[in-house]
Amino acid sequence: MPTAAADSAGVLTELGLAVLGLAILARLASRWGFSAIPLYLVAGLAFGNGGLAPLNLTSNFIHIGAEIGVLLLLFMLGLEYGSQELKANLRTGLPAGVADFVLNFTPGLCAGLLLGWRVLPSVLLGGVTYISSSGVIVKVISELRRAENPETPTVLSILVIEDLAMAIYLPLVGVVISGGGLTKIALSVGIALAAVAIALSAALRFGPRISRFAAHESDEILVLTVFGTVLLISGVAQRFQVSAGIGAFLVGIALSGPVAEQSHRLLSPLRDLFAAAFFFFFGLEIDPASLLPALPLAILLGVVTAATKVATGYWATSRLGPGTAPRWRAGLELIPRGEFSIVIAGFGVAIEPRLGPLSAAYVLFLALAGPLLARAAK
Repeated sequence: MPTAAADSAGVLTELGLAVLGLAILARLASRWGFSAIPLYLVAGLAFGNGGLAPLNLTSNFIHIGAEIGVLLLLFMLGLEYGSQELKANLRTGLPAGVADFVLNFTPGLCAGLLLGWRVLPSVLLGGVTYISSSGVIVKVISELRRAENPETPTVLSILVIEDLAMAIYLPLVGVVISGGGLTKIALSVGIALAAVAIALSAALRFGPRISRFAAHESDEILVLTVFGTVLLISGVAQRFQVSAGIGAFLVGIALSGPVAEQSHRLLSPLRDLFAAAFFFFFGLEIDPASLLPALPLAILLGVVTAATKVATGYWATSRLGPGTAPRWRAGLELIPRGEFSIVIAGFGVAIEPRLGPLSAAYVLFLALAGPLLARAAK
């Protein structure tokens, strides 16, 4: 079948050029001394629909690769912290999580109401401004080698609380949009909470047993075991309307000791490849023409909510001591928005068409500005 072969050759050629292009951008970023994330996003914007040179890549393939990239980012993040550290972070980070919600949900909600939107799309815009991008932030922390910094556990506890909050928020919003009653809303939220509680309890209680089960002297067997487990648990979590990223994160914290170190060494290259695919794919999904009218408001909203995220991180790390450098680093690292914000916006496009372009411009602005500002925090 020559036509099929020609189509396959074309897709492989374009995919190869895209990956090599990302490699060149990563080299430039390394030489210039800053994160490659903004360059990946701009590349996606240039080669997506409405860009300078649109690519005819298979969207399902790129989308799945991008999702795997986020899962591996969060899994590797979980490897950095044990179950006891997570438990302590959740206990001590709850006040910061509440402050984070109040400070960052309110600007989006108020902006929607001031634009004359109904309550539901305004609540969705509040979700867009509230949730930071775990994928971008984890990548920034990794690239800047800040995993061992004193402020990093606080940043991670805020991200975990945000992701857990999404486990309630997303099912609730989905049911409300579909016209569900109180019974359906309560059932959906109950399932989400139960799934999170069971998964977290299993990770904390059975972590050593899980590590012994996964351990093996063969690198090949370990990669297949761990990678398959991450995909399986993430898929099951998403089936129960819980963030797939939470599932991947919990698998990471469940592993400890030598198996965690071996997994980190073996899966790091795979994580970097798929993470680059995620940020590139995000840019591909945005039509540059739709961003221009929404850009002024998106930038204004971005400046306001960047300041509220900085205030969140600064206050949350006040217990670390008199120095201000960790506080500024924590606040600036929390600025980027990304994958969850786009998911939330997708819920509401049908009821408020202006939500899509505004959210896309807002996320792109902060996904570009956030890593640059985090890099500037010495």
